[in-house]
Amino acid sequence: MSDDQPDKKIIIDEDWKSQVEAEKEKLQEERQQPAEHGPAGDMPPASFAMLLTSLATEAMVCLGQIPHPMTGKPATNLGTAKYFIDTLAVLDEKTKGNLDEGEKRALEDLLHQLRLAYVAAKSGVIPNADDADGESPIQF
Repeated sequence: MSDDQPDKKIIIDEDWKSQVEAEKEKLQEERQQPAEHGPAGDMPPASFAMLLTSLATEAMVCLGQIPHPMTGKPATNLGTAKYFIDTLAVLDEKTKGNLDEGEKRALEDLLHQLRLAYVAAKSGVIPNADDADGESPIQF
């Protein structure tokens, strides 16, 4: 019976292994590229000033001085505004003696302006982004 059937040849395609390996390497390179050149690549360098600006901007959004990025309209959330102001106060306390004069002054000024804005918002007299001039009284 074995004589009746021709010998079957098994053909092994070894090339698929190299193709899979090449695709794997290409995918790995593509995954690394966005980390190097993606949205984070367009960000300004991390710095103390950028940290202050980021936290202050969030507080200003919560105080209604900057339109909310999702709605485009000013909205007030005093609890969250207080959180960001308190976070800046923690930075002020924990960095005492470690900041240069410009950083120290910027942090103190931001805290002062945000605290005044918070008190005004809580009492209902703060101007917000809907006002005629459209400018916030808080300056960075």
